[in-house]
Amino acid sequence: MHFKKIHIIFYVLLIGIISFAFISKDTTPIIFTIPQNWPKPHYDFSKNTLTEEGFQLGRNLFYDPILSKDNTISCASCHLQATGFTHTDHDLSHGIEGKIGQRNSLALMNLAWQKNFMWDGGITHLEVQPLAPITNHLEMDESLDHVVKKLNASVYYKTLFKNAFHDSVVTGQKTLLALSQFLVQLNSFNSKYDKVIRKEKGVTFTEQEKRGFTLFKKNCANCHKEPLFTSETFENIGLKVDTTLTDLGRMAITKNSNDSLKFKIPTLRNIQFTFPYMHDGRFKKLSEVVNHYLGGIQNSKTLSEKLKGKPILLSHEEKIDLVVFLLTLTDTEFLFNKRFTYPITQKNNY
Repeated sequence: MHFKKIHIIFYVLLIGIISFAFISKDTTPIIFTIPQNWPKPHYDFSKNTLTEEGFQLGRNLFYDPILSKDNTISCASCHLQATGFTHTDHDLSHGIEGKIGQRNSLALMNLAWQKNFMWDGGITHLEVQPLAPITNHLEMDESLDHVVKKLNASVYYKTLFKNAFHDSVVTGQKTLLALSQFLVQLNSFNSKYDKVIRKEKGVTFTEQEKRGFTLFKKNCANCHKEPLFTSETFENIGLKVDTTLTDLGRMAITKNSNDSLKFKIPTLRNIQFTFPYMHDGRFKKLSEVVNHYLGGIQNSKTLSEKLKGKPILLSHEEKIDLVVFLLTLTDTEFLFNKRFTYPITQKNNY
């Protein structure tokens, strides 16, 4: 999907201008946690002060199909908590009326540290990101103006907006700010890996996990940098072009042929549960992903420099060790955190 730049810029500027006016003395502030030794987040919290009321409003919106044209698809339809806030039952995102999207949904976590969103980086502000699925005709196929109209007709939502913004009048800007308050708090940093790095008492890698970690640092860490396990860059990793989708990746945004077949490097956190893998969901198992790098890379003009040269050689045992290490990135506290689940107060009727 593509958006007119003037449309995006308008919302970004308007959100920045009005956000300070939404801060109320009656709201409960939330302190954003930055794990030890993590980089500074890119997200500008000064323009969207986190509050409990804003978070709960965003949480309700995230799980509510009211955001779609026919009230059947919510954000959570493609972003399930137990699978790292992505979907696992199909390769490509599904939309209203049984429509099939063009890409596999990305996992949602640690978004405050991201500068670009979507597989092609077509969105550069978290507040604007929800506009992509909302307005995509293959996904929610709705307009923000009509979403606002529906929300303003709801006594339930007018109460939530009153609690969050000290004003019951629903606007597109406040809707996007609230969604961002929920999304920016979907943070995962309590996996076994994290606890080992923090040297928590009684938590250590097994010998197999240690071997896998060594292999990871040698072969994978250039693109999947610790602690976020992504470099936030766009790379052509040598995938065969899907002749059905003919997805050129980043090039569709930049119009630069040097970006052909480049896609965003996703995080490996919770990778155990975020299958299928790649932008088109072509791989179902981690072993398939590993095998791609060992013998499936297709050479092309824009192939990542990191993948050129001598091929990676791993024994069968080493491949298993590497996958075993990747399992230590699973954060069950995040995947089953009740704070992020469907809100029990969610109403059934508008």
